[in-house]
Amino acid sequence: MIMLPSIRKLALLVHIISTVSWIGAVAVFLALSISGLNSQDNHIVRAAYLSMELTARLVIVPLSLVSLLSGLVQSLGTKWGLFHHYWVLVKFLLTLLATIVLILQLKPISYISDIASNTTLTSDNLLEARLSLVVHAGGGLLVLLAVTILSVYKPRGMTRYGWHKRNEQS
Repeated sequence: MIMLPSIRKLALLVHIISTVSWIGAVAVFLALSISGLNSQDNHIVRAAYLSMELTARLVIVPLSLVSLLSGLVQSLGTKWGLFHHYWVLVKFLLTLLATIVLILQLKPISYISDIASNTTLTSDNLLEARLSLVVHAGGGLLVLLAVTILSVYKPRGMTRYGWHKRNEQS
């Protein structure tokens, strides 16, 4: 089912805004996680981890869900289809993976935030968990940039299903 042009444009706009905003929010999260890991100032460390939890729960998770759902609407409501082209399918799967990893990271983010709010974190406290936040944020940013590159360049390649549907329509 192909969407009406006005609805398609609105859905595309929602998808672009949510995805670009998600990338920006993850970049902020990465900057905060690096600051929390490297700063010697307890106030900065505490503020970084408290801000990271708020940013993750109130900004990044909702943006990831809107991006995922609006991408699904776009793929199912346009000529591209979800299963017709490899780039669309890979883009969707990477977005789904990034969203799942993000949701799984909420518990460690909350844990570190709770500890930072109640105690002074030294450079050795929870070092592995704090470093993990930096790695996950950096990896998430790379995945989101890869998804964006796929959206712009749309590499050739149809799936078997796409070829079958194309031949069926001919």
